[in-house]
Amino acid sequence: MIFLGKRPLLSKTEESVSKTMKNTGLILVNLGSPNSYEVKDVRTYLRQFLMDERVIDARYLIRKMIVEGFVLPFRPKKSAEAYQSVWMKEGAPLKVLTENFRQALKPMVNLPLSVAMRYGNPTPEKSLEELEAQNSNLEEILIAPLYPHYAMSSYETAYLYVLEKIKKQRPNLKFKVLQPFYDEQAYINSLSESITPYLEKPYDHLLFSYHGLPVRHLKKSDPTKKHCYLVDQCCDVNSPAWDFCYKHQVIQTTKLVASQLKIPAHKFSYSFQSRLGSDQWIKPYTDEQLTKFPSQGIKNLLVICPAFVSDCLETLEEIAIRGKESFIQAGGESFTAIPCLNTNLKWVETFAAYSNQAEATHKNLWKPIEV
Repeated sequence: MIFLGKRPLLSKTEESVSKTMKNTGLILVNLGSPNSYEVKDVRTYLRQFLMDERVIDARYLIRKMIVEGFVLPFRPKKSAEAYQSVWMKEGAPLKVLTENFRQALKPMVNLPLSVAMRYGNPTPEKSLEELEAQNSNLEEILIAPLYPHYAMSSYETAYLYVLEKIKKQRPNLKFKVLQPFYDEQAYINSLSESITPYLEKPYDHLLFSYHGLPVRHLKKSDPTKKHCYLVDQCCDVNSPAWDFCYKHQVIQTTKLVASQLKIPAHKFSYSFQSRLGSDQWIKPYTDEQLTKFPSQGIKNLLVICPAFVSDCLETLEEIAIRGKESFIQAGGESFTAIPCLNTNLKWVETFAAYSNQAEATHKNLWKPIEV
C-alpha cells in the first residue's frame, strides 16, 4: 500500500486555475464491467475482479479456491441476468456513463484525456496509447480514480493497477494521483445540488447507501494499527487513520451534504450495500434497512449512492430494482433512486477544476507518486 498523506481542503473562495500542463495526460479510472452480459464474459470479468488481492484479501491459493470453487460455478449466471436488466444499447452502464463523462469533460480541460478500467476494457495500456495519440511527448500522467472515498478495494487498487501497467510501458513517466475528495467543498456542492430537486416534494427519509466493505479492510488500511474498530466511536476520534478510513469518509460526506441541504437528523441516515460472504462487514446493511423502514413509518423513501460518481450495476440493479422491490414488499409506498452525478454539469465543472489545478503548487489535491 502506498500512503499518500492528508491534503487540505480547497478554499471556498479560490477560483479554478486554468493552466496548460505541457506534456501531461489525464486518465480517468473506474472499476469496469464485463464486455457483454453473456455468462462467459461475466465469468471472465468476475474472475479478474475477485482474484484481486485487494478485493478478496486472502493468500493466493485460498483466494483461488474461493473464487473457482464457490463463486464462479454459480454467480456468473445470476450476475449476467442482473447486467442484462440494466444494459444500455451502447453497452455496460458504468462504461457508457464514464465515457459520457469524459466527453463532457473534454472541452473543459487543457490536457489529453482517456479512460481506463481496473477490470476489463479499456485497459491502462490502451488508455496510454490513446493519450500518446493526442500528445506523443508525454512526461507526466495524472491518475484520477473516480472514487470520492479511500478504500483498498476501489480507490487503491485502481490507481496502483494503472500505475503498474503504465510503468511497464513507459518507465520514465512521472505520476500524480487525485486524492479522495469526499469532503472537498466543490464536490459536496455538486452532490447537494444533484439531490435538491428530489427534496422539493414530500418525503419521509433520505438514505445514503454506500458500497460495503469487510471490517478487516478498514483495519488493514489503518496505518496506526491502533484505531479502526479498536477505539470507541473511532470515526469521531481524530486520528491519522481517517486519511485511509472508508467508513469515516463516507460518514463525513453524509454529514456535510445533510448539513448543506438542512435535512433534519431524523430524516436521513447511511447504510452499506453489496456485501459478499459471511465475514463482518460495515453496518448497518442497506438491505436490512430497506425492509425495516416501512414499519418505522418511513413509506416515502429517497436513496442515493455517493460511493459512485457514475451509475452502475450496484445502483441501477441492486438499489433501483431489487432494493425498491424489497422496500415496497415490506410495506413502503414510494421509492426513488436518485441518480449518481454522471454528467451533471456542476460536477463536470468541479472535476475540470480539479484537473486544471494539478500544477498549481498552492493546491494539494494531487499527490506525486513515489515509485
